[in-house]
Parts: sequence; structure tokens; C-alpha cells
Amino acid sequence: MKVFFMIIFTSQLFTSQGQDCQSGQEVLNALRQVQKLLSAHETSFLQSLRSLRKKLSLLQNSTIKHNKSNTDNESTGSDCPPPELLVNGRVLGKVYKLGHAVHYVCSPGFQLMGPETRVCLDSQNWSGARPYCKFVDTTVNNDASASISTSSSSSSHPPVSVSTHMRASRCIQFLDSTHCTCEQGYSISSHNRTLCTDIDECELFRLSRPGRLCLHTCVNTPGSFHCECPADIDECVRATHNCSSAQVCVNTYGGHRCVDVDCPHFRNATYIKTSPLRCDRNPCIQGDITCFQAPTSVNFHYMSMVSNMSTPTVLFRLSAARIVGDTLRFGLLGNRGVQHFTVQRSGRLTGQLVLVNSVQGPTTIEVDIEMSEMERRVLLGRYVTKVTLFVSPYDF
Repeated sequence: MKVFFMIIFTSQLFTSQGQDCQSGQEVLNALRQVQKLLSAHETSFLQSLRSLRKKLSLLQNSTIKHNKSNTDNESTGSDCPPPELLVNGRVLGKVYKLGHAVHYVCSPGFQLMGPETRVCLDSQNWSGARPYCKFVDTTVNNDASASISTSSSSSSHPPVSVSTHMRASRCIQFLDSTHCTCEQGYSISSHNRTLCTDIDECELFRLSRPGRLCLHTCVNTPGSFHCECPADIDECVRATHNCSSAQVCVNTYGGHRCVDVDCPHFRNATYIKTSPLRCDRNPCIQGDITCFQAPTSVNFHYMSMVSNMSTPTVLFRLSAARIVGDTLRFGLLGNRGVQHFTVQRSGRLTGQLVLVNSVQGPTTIEVDIEMSEMERRVLLGRYVTKVTLFVSPYDF
């Protein structure tokens, strides 16, 4: 590079000398400037070269470390061998390294026997015993059967007698192989591929999945299933209950209750039953403040409620036919039911009982609602409604 610049400068110098004779001192100064310029370029070039070498070295070290890390990960992965194939089922999961898991699922009509999940251990073995799929419900009821012939591709087989829980399969021959399929709700029999066995969805769901397929009863049918709910018969309306004449019959979900309605006891106050579900206070002695502060009337209300009812839900409304004072107040009396209910004002003369927290049945909950009539903050009368809720064990 230095020689190249010297040649260029010299040619320019001699060219200029041919035109104007310059002094030797000027030529010497020019040569010195060229030397300084070449020295600066050389220094810059060396610095760039050193920087490039340093970057290449860093890149090489990073590549070596990355490859080493990958090699270490592969060497310390402690891979487990691929799990054995699951006959009449599938193995889910393709990573066989330490800590990873595979899952087993059986085909319809088969029940998984053994663990559903196996984990790769430090010993490079899978946890648990090897699962397998067991055939479910292969019984053929010849007594209730009808003669059904197999498909045309299986004409070499004689007609078979199968029950409503068995069907003939549909088979197709292609390239010296036979492929058989079944209708929805059936699976190929493990004993005879020309037959399809009904899938018991109720039993299969119960064995393989959490939760419930039906809220109450699951009934398997050929190729399908259906859900049944218990019939709710109102024994009180049909007069098929066993309650005495002194009791009140209350219909509940799936049954009924016989309730004894007794008037309450308050200090210095007595009550008389004026209807099957109402008690009124007898007149108080003049000046007996304790008697006057007792409820003027007590009403009884009985309800049936499903389990785990959604909230908030208005269950009951009560109202005053007329008001004598200037204020009407509604609220819960005592601490019973405060964790599940609240009372809200719904109108000038009405209030309502609201379920704020769902209740798991079966159980019985009692709550008292008080309606107070005031005149210039002076109590004129109290009216109590005792609500009893029979919570069903069912969610429907």
C-alpha cells in the first residue's frame, strides 16, 4: 500500500516538475507529508485488523460454548426408551427426557388398566407398571337377537345372530387387506372384526373422566345413551302423603315433608293459631311493655330449593297491606341464615329475601324476617315471617 501511494505521488511530482521547477526543499516537504499520511493509514489498518481478530475470537469462543452446552444437554438428558405401543389405544407424548411424561388413552369400548400417566425417571425407566386396554362388554344376547347378515365384502361369513347391543360391521377390501368400520356409538369387536359392539358411554365416562355425564342417572342405549331425572310427584296435591291432620304437607324435590306448625313463645305474650300457617298475639295487659314489643303476628312459609342454586336469587317477597306509621323497616331477625341470605327493600311497602351464597344439599335452613312499623321512631308493631327452606340433594 505504501509503495502504491509513493508511485502515484512521484508521478504527480515529476509531472509537476515538468511544468514548474520546484525547489528541493519543497519536494522534501511533500515526501514527508506522504510519509505521515501512509503512517496514519497503516496505524488505522492495524487497529481495524486487531479489532476484527478480537471479534472473530469472541465469535469462535461463543460458538464453541454453545456447541458444548448442546452436547452436555444431550449427554445429560437421561432419555428413556420409547414407551411400548398400547394395543387398542394410543400413547400421547413424544418427549422422552428426564421429567417428561407420556399419557395413555384407550379406544372406545376398552378400559384402561393401569396408570394413565408415566414419567421418565433418573434410572432412564418409566414410572409405574405398563398399562393395557381391557375390552368392555363383549356379551352377545342370543335370546333377544335378530339375524343380521354381514356386509357384502364379508359374504364368505355366514349370517350371525346379534343382539341390539351388536351390529354388523361395514368392511371394504383394498389391496389384499380388509378395513372394517362401525356406526357411531359402536366399536369393532376384538373377537370378530365383522361385528361391532355397543359402547357403554355411561360406564366409559365414569371410568375415564372426572365429573358426571348426567346430573342424575345415565342410561345406556344401543349406539347412544340418555339421561333420566327422578320424577317429582306432588304428594301433597295428590293426597298420597302420610301427614296427620294437625300437620302441614310440604312438597319437596323427590319427596315431601310433614311439618308441625307451633306458635312461638315470647315473654309476657301468648299466641293463638288463626290459620294453619299463622299465629296472632293475644291482647296485652295495659302497660305491659314487654308484651307490646313481642311480634304482633308470626307467619310460617315453607319452600323447596335445588342444591347449588345460582346467586343472587330472590326467593321470597313480603309486603304490608297498609301502613299506620310513617316508616316500615325490613331485616333479618337474629343470626340464623345470615351467611346465606339478606333482606332488601323492593318497594315502599315490600321487601324481599335474597340468596347471596349458594347452599349444598341436602339440608334444611331456617331464617326469620322481621317487618317493623314505626311512627316517629316509636315502635307500633312487629311482624315476623319464619321461612324454612328444604334444599334438595340435586342440582335440578
